[in-house]
Amino acid sequence: MRRITVTVQGEVFEATLADTEAARAFAERLPVTLDMSELNGNEKYAYLDEPLPMEPSRPGTIHAGDIMLFGDDCLVLFYETFSSSYRYTRLGALDDAAGLAQAVGTGSVTVAWAPA
Repeated sequence: MRRITVTVQGEVFEATLADTEAARAFAERLPVTLDMSELNGNEKYAYLDEPLPMEPSRPGTIHAGDIMLFGDDCLVLFYETFSSSYRYTRLGALDDAAGLAQAVGTGSVTVAWAPA
């Protein structure tokens, strides 16, 4: 399992990447800092410069702290837990999402992704 850090507004969150081709490809691109936009009051997203491998499935329930790929180039960091019928490729999850919603706030936010 590969460990990364996700830094939002100075708050550092530890995360564990999934053992998938997509997560390994994402890890190879780190470190990267992305301006992530707000969507639906539950997620931040940013489009990547290059696509990642896809293995989409319907997770049913999205959990706060989940790191997913929508399509092949849209990185999504979820900060609320909810049910979804959309298909995502799982990249990993924050080890502890406590404080994430407060850190990301209500608008766009800059997020730094780096190897741990």
